[in-house]
Amino acid sequence: MGQVFQVQVAAPSQEVATELARGAVKARLAAGGQVVGPVISVFWHLGEFGTGEQWQVVLKTTEERYPELEKHLVERHAWTKPEITAIPIVAGLAPYLDWVERTTSE
Repeated sequence: MGQVFQVQVAAPSQEVATELARGAVKARLAAGGQVVGPVISVFWHLGEFGTGEQWQVVLKTTEERYPELEKHLVERHAWTKPEITAIPIVAGLAPYLDWVERTTSE
């Protein structure tokens, strides 16, 4: 079994977040995803301090599919430099991790 990633993407609205998740899962770039929010983000952007409401998309994919998933998200995101991060899952229920791998390879 290969490495499974949890990928997080920030989005400006629930609608945008849901569409990003739906598109990624439908294309089998991710096995599944959740939309969480709203969350309050505190940040520096273009030299200015700010806060804002965002939504989080949490996707499960494999290391092999991650580059395609990242490209897919960047191409469909409203922001020019969206927050996209991937965290390796170091442990998890084996049947679940197998499902992620099978689903993204079909």
